[in-house]
Amino acid sequence: MERAIALAATVRRKVSPNPWVGAVIVAKGEVVGEGATSPPGGAHAEIAALKQARGAAKGATCYVTLEPCCHEGRTGSCVDALISAGITRVVIATTDPDEQVSGKGIEALRAAHLDVSLGMCQKMVESQLAPYLKHRRTHRPYVVLKLAMSLDGRIAAPDGTSKFITGIPAQNDAHELRADSDAILVGANTVRVDDPSLTVRLEDGNGASDAAVRDPLRVVLGKAAKGARVAPCLELSGNLGDILDDLGGRGVLQLLVEGGAHVAHGFHRAALVDHYVFYLAPALFGGDDALGAFAGKGAATLEEMFRGSITAITRLGEDLRIDLKARAS
Repeated sequence: MERAIALAATVRRKVSPNPWVGAVIVAKGEVVGEGATSPPGGAHAEIAALKQARGAAKGATCYVTLEPCCHEGRTGSCVDALISAGITRVVIATTDPDEQVSGKGIEALRAAHLDVSLGMCQKMVESQLAPYLKHRRTHRPYVVLKLAMSLDGRIAAPDGTSKFITGIPAQNDAHELRADSDAILVGANTVRVDDPSLTVRLEDGNGASDAAVRDPLRVVLGKAAKGARVAPCLELSGNLGDILDDLGGRGVLQLLVEGGAHVAHGFHRAALVDHYVFYLAPALFGGDDALGAFAGKGAATLEEMFRGSITAITRLGEDLRIDLKARAS
């Protein structure tokens, strides 16, 4: 299953809005086939693994990170393919909440007398597939709020400038976040002040820009400034919940919110953030005239204060990345 998870990770940025899934087929203790989801319209992970395994799939076990589909879409049913190939056991990490699957795949496999096990490496896979799983359950994207700040919680100088608070390693890591996201959202004021391009700038290992990585949909809350580098973009306004519904309907699985302080405050206070990413620079503005991370009314008491769970702390050059998630209720 860990190999299947690793395979899924290799296609994370290629297959959205489909889930990134990995599959491994084992016969007599040997791997005879493996695969991962192809871009939309292509083969699912199980089909790719079966194609590689060929006749060796008969009597074998298939390890797959997500419940196999049992319906006819742009590709055939993975359940039917597993049954036809003679697979006798299927080990699944987690169920698929998509209304077309949602337990039906497991039922169909068991109805065909295949041995089905559920729950191996479930937490690992649910973390890997968090954007997809949330989208299928709520029809809204998984919201990641990213903030780069000084150690005293400031994201911009009094004159409004905010670029390069953190160093190159942290900036490169933020582009990895962009590459993992289907859309990036900023406020109109951020566009006017910073004129960001909101594109993904990654190197391919040879020092050149990685052209294989797509740029996410660029979203501006309000009206983008004329002539801004962010154009063309999607301009949205109104209730944040309605905006998330709109983006979810467009197939956005992960939304990266990049600012500014009013936008960050709006998503935070409305409890719409699933995952916070803070980049902390070893720097201090040392006063209250610099712009704080959240612009708006905060918690009035300790009891009202938001408390999350830190899931990771990563050193990036001289900076730190802190990943924070809301605690389960």
